[in-house]
Amino acid sequence: MVQIIVAMAGWGTIGVFVLESGQPAFNVVFARCVLGAVALGVACLVGGYFRDTGLTRRNLLLAAGGGVCLVFNWVFLFSSFEQTSITITTVVYHTQPFYVLFLGALLFKERLTRANIGWVALAFVGLVLTTELWTALRDGQLDSRQLLGILNALAAAVLYALATIAAKQLKGVRPQITALIQVLIGIPLLLPFVRFAALPAPGASSWIWLAVLGVFHTGVLYHLLYSAVPHLPSSTIAVVAFVNPAVAIVCDVVVYSHRPTLAEIVGIVLIVLSSLGVTLRWQPLAARRPSTGTGAVPAGAGPGTPAGAGPGTPVPAEVPVATGAPTPLVTVDEAGSPHSVLRKQG
Repeated sequence: MVQIIVAMAGWGTIGVFVLESGQPAFNVVFARCVLGAVALGVACLVGGYFRDTGLTRRNLLLAAGGGVCLVFNWVFLFSSFEQTSITITTVVYHTQPFYVLFLGALLFKERLTRANIGWVALAFVGLVLTTELWTALRDGQLDSRQLLGILNALAAAVLYALATIAAKQLKGVRPQITALIQVLIGIPLLLPFVRFAALPAPGASSWIWLAVLGVFHTGVLYHLLYSAVPHLPSSTIAVVAFVNPAVAIVCDVVVYSHRPTLAEIVGIVLIVLSSLGVTLRWQPLAARRPSTGTGAVPAGAGPGTPAGAGPGTPVPAEVPVATGAPTPLVTVDEAGSPHSVLRKQG
């Protein structure tokens, strides 16, 4: 439990490190991929994960495809940090579970329940309140830079959802190996976009911020997370996950003197409730069926089986849980939290 709390709290500070590095988004992501690859490579070597990677051609292609989505997800996310507040970026980005739902319905014909549609509608209301778009449009005072930041956060969330869908198809690969593949994919992918002339001089303080992003936020925190998640119930993960946005908002208030308005606060609460509703499959009271008392085995009961993952650093990973519980798809996002979507095994 302590490990996952530390990971979530650590990721809550990521916006500060991105901004304080003073580098453009592509440079930050490139540095993070390079340094993160070194940190994750060492972790995999020490842990002995290279001995049995479980990689097949299909798994490698899925990990690489998810990595492309993941890397550009970071680019959009870090750009959003620069264009709007950390609070707004974090809250908008945390609408990703809803895109996973819609993509699942579109690509795999997964059923959208009325309860899920209701949670999505509530989250949309929260999004409008948090970003105060309605007020800005009404008063004709829409800030184009802030709007671009919101759109970038939404694009990051959609790309992360695609990475999650790719991870959902990965089987039998350790999440640390998947993460390593994804950051390695990012290095050649980002090379054409890196502004090398803008990189800090050797010994400059900016390198400290970038090094922490690569080594601590990527290598150390992902190792802590993946060591803890298999031993925790999905409900605990879903709740603890919100340590991340909470820390991010506190950092925004303390470091950058951001003062959330009443509308922002209400919107944040609605999005958090909606995300938990989707993640934990909360149902309206009227929709709940009474227990039949037949003693049937719950859907998904049985031993968990190792599943694939797919993170690089906001990364998705599928992990087993205790016998008798449904297997959750735990998606770990960069702005912070893993969202656990319960699903039947098999």
